[in-house]
Amino acid sequence: MDIDVIKIKIRANEFLLSDHADHEAADENIDIAEIRQAILNGEILEEYADTGRGESCLIVGFANERPIHVVCGWRRDLVVVITVYIPKAPKFINPWTRGK
Repeated sequence: MDIDVIKIKIRANEFLLSDHADHEAADENIDIAEIRQAILNGEILEEYADTGRGESCLIVGFANERPIHVVCGWRRDLVVVITVYIPKAPKFINPWTRGK
């Protein structure tokens, strides 16, 4: 996936949140503006092959100095935010490094 294309789509409001992402964002107290901000200043941390629903990627970015992970995929010409969360131990040592 291409982070520049994803950012263009986000700036143009050509994206949607999955129900799962909406629930996870609420649980983590992350609003849509923070999701957008994290994607727009973010970078792709991991890319995932097509596992039946298309390719996707994990983006790490920051909103108000808080690290946010956003998993994105595609639905037709739209970016789909599949899930969003704050990276924390034990799954992550820091925003860029998975725990063991």
